[in-house]
Amino acid sequence: MDNSLYIVRNYRPSDFNDYVKLNIEAEKLDSTGRCISPQVLSENLGRPKYSPEQDMFVVEMSGKIVGFMDITPEIDTGRVILDCLVHREHRRKGLAKKLLGYALHRAKELKAKVVRVSIRQDNEVAKKVLSRLGFRGVRRYLKLWLPLAKVHLPDTARHNFMSRHLQSDEEDKLTQLQNRCFADAWEYNPNTTEEIAYCLKSSHSSPEDVILICEGDKPVGYCWTRINCQAKAADSEKTGRIRMLGVDPDYRGKGIGKMALLAGLAYLKNKGARIAELDVGSENGPACALYDSVSFTRWSSILWYEKTID
Repeated sequence: MDNSLYIVRNYRPSDFNDYVKLNIEAEKLDSTGRCISPQVLSENLGRPKYSPEQDMFVVEMSGKIVGFMDITPEIDTGRVILDCLVHREHRRKGLAKKLLGYALHRAKELKAKVVRVSIRQDNEVAKKVLSRLGFRGVRRYLKLWLPLAKVHLPDTARHNFMSRHLQSDEEDKLTQLQNRCFADAWEYNPNTTEEIAYCLKSSHSSPEDVILICEGDKPVGYCWTRINCQAKAADSEKTGRIRMLGVDPDYRGKGIGKMALLAGLAYLKNKGARIAELDVGSENGPACALYDSVSFTRWSSILWYEKTID
């Protein structure tokens, strides 16, 4: 098909229904496990520090949206994260390259120095495309899973430390703790209280999903969980996720990470999850050892690619 029939432009609010349809069609053709309900997609477009009218570009053909490039600004770290989707029927037409051009222009406007994108390890086409576009592989993240019926979840109480759920007015405490825990992490972008609060109030999330480990009144570690968005999944397939697991640097080496992990797994099990999953950097030795100690096993990988902006 003639490439000139495709129009790349900024996203408009009137595009939302077509944007949802594109995500649904793409997920049916190539399942990724992403939650694509209209509510979740709408929440994603409304997140703080993000403007879909400025940070998303769509490909239109004959009045239909057939692809997009989503740009997540991470200004504090000088980078942007890209998420590109082109409908299978419209691939191999140079649309990804065209979208990247618009994304790089937007990244320069944001004064970003680096763009990053993640793909599944088995996506050979994306690997070749990214290589041609000047990206290089920089990190591998392991996808781990654990059948909760097989794991022994002992009492997590420890001398001087207690576990409890986050309260609805404690977003600032979680923000401070999270930013402290991950200050030096390669992938982490510091969060604001506004961003944390928005995430906690979104669908499929609540303060109860965050288990704090405290020394007295002071939070020193946490485990942020969720039940995956699987509206049609049978109970036997209900999956939980460890979204974040962190320990204050001053309290590492005291078993708090394992205490938080076990508390999170127990919570997911009580919520009906049959399986727990998580992602961890392959270079993060202490975290990999912790997950191995409770019998998590690897089932796939996510590859991160990076391109420096000239």
